[in-house]
Amino acid sequence: MDPVEDDLLLARHAALTGAAVGLRYFADLGRLDREHKSDGSVVTEADRAVEAAIRDVLAGARPDDAILGEEVGQTGRADRRWIVDPIDGTAQFVAGDDRWLVLVALEQAGEIVVGVAVVPAQGRIWWARRGGGTYEAEISAGRVTGERRLDSRTAPIDRLSGSELRRTDSVDLLSGSRLGVVPPDEQVYPAEREMIAPLAAVSTVTPWRTHAALLVARGELDLAVQTRGQVWDFAATSLIVAEAGGRYSGFDGRSRPAPGPSLFARTGELHDAALRVLGTDHRPTADRPASDTDTDTDGA
Repeated sequence: MDPVEDDLLLARHAALTGAAVGLRYFADLGRLDREHKSDGSVVTEADRAVEAAIRDVLAGARPDDAILGEEVGQTGRADRRWIVDPIDGTAQFVAGDDRWLVLVALEQAGEIVVGVAVVPAQGRIWWARRGGGTYEAEISAGRVTGERRLDSRTAPIDRLSGSELRRTDSVDLLSGSRLGVVPPDEQVYPAEREMIAPLAAVSTVTPWRTHAALLVARGELDLAVQTRGQVWDFAATSLIVAEAGGRYSGFDGRSRPAPGPSLFARTGELHDAALRVLGTDHRPTADRPASDTDTDTDGA
């Protein structure tokens, strides 16, 4: 078996194991205590229990690999690093909102090579491996069924190349495009609204029932903006979107997941146009991997 394929199966197993733990807490939210981190984001026993379950699976199968998780931080030092967000969207989780995710990714030599996203309360899973495409499937009784390959490039777009696009062309290209904003509207800070206002003005801000980046991979949204986050918020979804045919970057054009606002687009042309409209006209670059010392911010 291809080692990366083997790693993908392990990532899926770890994410599904964590999802099962999370669902048990989600079914009994009335007894779940809430705490707040130094940055004001919510954390619960469920976050810690899900991360512990995922770590047990990964460490048991790959004891020499490093693991970076939102709640524990980094353990180990290695060329291979698993990146875990046990409950992405804890605020939604504690409110009984079914849009929370479990995210697991593998970074090797600074590049994300495997990504898995599970939406446990909706019974859906997405996964991707570098060079192997993106897939979505249902989860039924802990089993993955009905998998299908995704291609985000499902609608005609302007034929201008990225280098030919000017801001006026970009506005035309983006007119009417479907934009999802993460986190949900009520959690977006005023400064973040101002930051994304140029893009929101030329597109149609669209509510999402599943994380907006995953809908970009499906082709159901043209763009998604995640206004804040850390490497664990983006590691899995960045690969899922890219392997579906789309593009991910930070607002600064970096193509590797790192702290800060991020942009997902279902095509490269839409991505370049969105950066131009945002006034952050950078072509994607591969910069250094995010450090395990980066500060914590709950991205969704």
